[in-house]
Amino acid sequence: MASTTDALSSTTAYQPTSSLTSTTSTSSSGSTTGTTSAKDQEDRFLKLLVAQLNNQDPMNPMDNAQMTTQIAQINTVSGIEKLNTTVTDLATQMAAMQGIQASALIGHDVLASGNTVSVDSSTNKGSGTFTLDGSASDVSVKVSTAGGVTVGTLNLGSMAAGQHDFDFNSTGYSSADGLKFTVTAANGSASVGSTTMVKGNVASIGSDTTGALTLKFKDGNTAAYTSVKSIL
Repeated sequence: MASTTDALSSTTAYQPTSSLTSTTSTSSSGSTTGTTSAKDQEDRFLKLLVAQLNNQDPMNPMDNAQMTTQIAQINTVSGIEKLNTTVTDLATQMAAMQGIQASALIGHDVLASGNTVSVDSSTNKGSGTFTLDGSASDVSVKVSTAGGVTVGTLNLGSMAAGQHDFDFNSTGYSSADGLKFTVTAANGSASVGSTTMVKGNVASIGSDTTGALTLKFKDGNTAAYTSVKSIL
């Protein structure tokens, strides 16, 4: 019994060895350098864990659940960084592939979402394309400047569902004016849905301010690569 009492007294007086203090100090110094990579964090974590295991109180060892949680946390940090790197690489590869695919459209006529009027200065003809969701007894197209000033309205009468082209005399305007058009369609008192589109011959490819891939047409109009509906 006396021997047991001595052992407990010794446990109460337990003091960490000097090596633990030294290791902890080295780790703190490293953390102030600003190194934040998952590899560095993992190295520091393992050094601290080994030092903690070597110097732990043998009568009060680290809880297994706590150690497992710490290991899981550092593995999560490392896994997230690897995932981010993988996703970034995939995004870069996809962007490169899109660029290659888009370059194949150069010289081809395409139809894309948009409401910009195509203006042929050599023939003074403006044109556009739209689709109707259903048959309409009254269809009209309003052409406006980029600033919203109405240039004119085309009354196209009754039209069937599907894709339609229109053109008008655009004397006095060029592609640089950025003419837009809107479609209004009705069948009796019921409105009919429509979708405006822009048609053009692809001259080059580029990107907008967000980095998204764009197509530039020979008439100066542009369209997002992702808005292409068909290759004509």
